[in-house]
Amino acid sequence: MEIWVNPRCSKCRSAVSLLDEAGVAYTVRRYLDEPPTPAELDAVLQRLGLDPWDITRTGEKVAAELGLKSWPRTPDARSRWIDALTANPTLIQRPIITADDGTTLIARDEESVRSLLP
Repeated sequence: MEIWVNPRCSKCRSAVSLLDEAGVAYTVRRYLDEPPTPAELDAVLQRLGLDPWDITRTGEKVAAELGLKSWPRTPDARSRWIDALTANPTLIQRPIITADDGTTLIARDEESVRSLLP
């Protein structure tokens, strides 16, 4: 199992605590320190069944600076969004957990995290 976290994020800390309590082995990826490549992010999005704008934190200052709210949300614009997220990883919603079977989700609540536990 792998979890993308920002250690300053309370939702991330909560998810890590739940995984620890369950005794699950996992790898932490501090995605702000080690941003995903466009290919990695695209693979995660495909497993999530989402588009990049679906996991974008549009309330972040950099989102406003980039004008993301006005960007088209179309298949043709998908790579532009992915490039923006990988260049500015603070825009990526978190935590993202990928289970060993490839199941991936954005674990914003305890129920989501528990759904991945054995």
